[in-house]
Amino acid sequence: MAEDKNNKEKEKSGFGNLRQMSKAPKINPYWIYGVVIIAFLAIQWFTMGAGPVETNWKDVKTTMLANNDVKKIIVVNEKDAQIYLKETSYEKYSSKLNNGFTAPAKTGPHFFFTIGSVDSFEKNLQETQTSVSEENKISVEYKTVHNYLGELLNWILPFAIIILLWWWIFKRMSKGSGGGGAGNIFNVGKSQAKVFDRDSRVSNTFKDVAGLAEAKQEVEEIVDFLKSPTKFTKLGGKIPKGALLVGPPGTGKTLLAKAVAGEANVPFFSMSGSDFVEMFVGVGASRVRDLFKQAKEKSPCIVFIDEIDAIGRARGKNPNMGSNDERENTLNQLLTEMDGFDTNSGVIILAATNRADILDRALMRAGRFDRQIHVELPDLNEREEIFMVHLKPIKLSSEVEPAFLAKQTPGFSGADIANVCNESALIAARKNKDIVEKQDFLDAVDRIIGGLEKKNKIISVDEKRRIAYHEAGHATISWLLEHAHPLVKVTIVPRGKALGAAWYLPEERSITTKDQLLDEMCSALGGRAAEEISFNSISSGAQNDLEKVTKQSYAMVSIFGMSEKVGNLSFYDSSGQNEFGFTKPYSEKTAELIDSESKLLIETQYIRALEILKNNKDGHHQLSELLLDKEVIFSEDLEKVFGKRQWEKPLMVAETKKEPVAELPEITEVDTEPLTA
Repeated sequence: MAEDKNNKEKEKSGFGNLRQMSKAPKINPYWIYGVVIIAFLAIQWFTMGAGPVETNWKDVKTTMLANNDVKKIIVVNEKDAQIYLKETSYEKYSSKLNNGFTAPAKTGPHFFFTIGSVDSFEKNLQETQTSVSEENKISVEYKTVHNYLGELLNWILPFAIIILLWWWIFKRMSKGSGGGGAGNIFNVGKSQAKVFDRDSRVSNTFKDVAGLAEAKQEVEEIVDFLKSPTKFTKLGGKIPKGALLVGPPGTGKTLLAKAVAGEANVPFFSMSGSDFVEMFVGVGASRVRDLFKQAKEKSPCIVFIDEIDAIGRARGKNPNMGSNDERENTLNQLLTEMDGFDTNSGVIILAATNRADILDRALMRAGRFDRQIHVELPDLNEREEIFMVHLKPIKLSSEVEPAFLAKQTPGFSGADIANVCNESALIAARKNKDIVEKQDFLDAVDRIIGGLEKKNKIISVDEKRRIAYHEAGHATISWLLEHAHPLVKVTIVPRGKALGAAWYLPEERSITTKDQLLDEMCSALGGRAAEEISFNSISSGAQNDLEKVTKQSYAMVSIFGMSEKVGNLSFYDSSGQNEFGFTKPYSEKTAELIDSESKLLIETQYIRALEILKNNKDGHHQLSELLLDKEVIFSEDLEKVFGKRQWEKPLMVAETKKEPVAELPEITEVDTEPLTA
């Protein structure tokens, strides 16, 4: 027991020392480089300063030799003449000599000057000493001095500079491309995957993923495969090799992968599809090999490849025709590795994409990605769960309820809901509030859908009147048609690029009938019809409406098979195999028929919109003037003008709560008008 206590104390003291060491300031290696450079310069300064002082032949001739102060002259390397003064004459030249540590020694040399040539120097010296006796003549000595260090530096320094520059450049390059290993240029082919294991675990769990019940069930089974594989293999089953998460952006595909990493308790390799792509040829395939090599060494494990469409695009569909696409080589290596390791190796591949239609068919087959997990946009109940997760850190008013907010955000993804919660907190803070209220959330939804209000934008009276009648036309028809989305709010205050905006609450439905599509098309054309009736002219404000109905009509004819003349045909390629095709899947005669049928659909609904507005001209005029006065009107105002809608939705029973929940028409997608034609 005593030994155990001593060991624990040692361990504690050791950890304490480690903590103290970790808290100690880190030494930057560049500081050491700076100190060495400064020391080198200082040594050069001191060694170069402590020596003879430079002079010239004139001073030597007229002063030193004339006063008989020179003891001897030594010519070094036939280049410099060094002057040695007599000891008795040293004080006479002390003012010219340097003082302190840079002063030359008393024994000399004291001065030096550069001679042109040995012959001219000897001639000048001889002429100067013609009147001097032989005993007092200055003797000249010649000496050859070799500066081995300087010569060595002259040879080595250029090469050293080149090598250091080369090393620095490749070190900088390796920071961007040398993942895995020591981080130099030779590791460019190493995998750049981030490894999460026992030392660096992911904190996300399945509790952090709201909604997505079916998708969570699928990935939970993958975790069970890794935790207890014998449960499935004892009956003869095989562990799936891969699962592909497919869904629109922001629905939580990457979040599901993080939850798997946090729950599985096995090594988790995470990287993006673009990490395989590099400017060097063969790097992508090399990184794939290295990734699976590391994964096999740490099996059982999970490999997650986000945005796999970066390398998984169908082969032969590259726009760069005839080129040797490095991406295809990377995909070929990935296909080989995924189908190459043993079934019981314990390596499971997870991948995510929002463009599954363009992936290569060989990648999607069983044996590589055995499962496709569809992560779709959340429904009403799932949005409520997502709001409950994102509302936790926000200081809320008591009137804010997740169920109410879920009804205001049809078609929103999980990322959009997170943005709504964050934006509402920012709006409340901008208004200096202590808590986030219900209106702040509604403003946040408006802000995200329609953009920021531009109340100071200059709009003429005539333009404002036309915008009001245009938006009132949308509101009138949507209120009077059975299948049109019920309007919630209309405003003529500019938002973003729109001069006017209208909010609707669409039904959450899985399929859409032809009558529903036609009613929506008629409602979209109500703005232009209102302009024609009220002003006998049309404007460019209906550009967004026309774009929407044109796409819708062509989809009804060529995709949904809703035209009697074209028939039950669909020319939509859901596989994406004809993405770069140059031919249409129908003849020119069929193309003309599609054009005429699409135009007929639009013209029929436009005439219908004109008739509805003419039959309800007074109500439309009253609504337009009310909109001009208030700038913003709600569904209650339409109810006062036209009465209650004839097609009220019955109370809806929630599957989970088993209690009646009324479908409250509040806020949804915006109908925007462009600023210019």
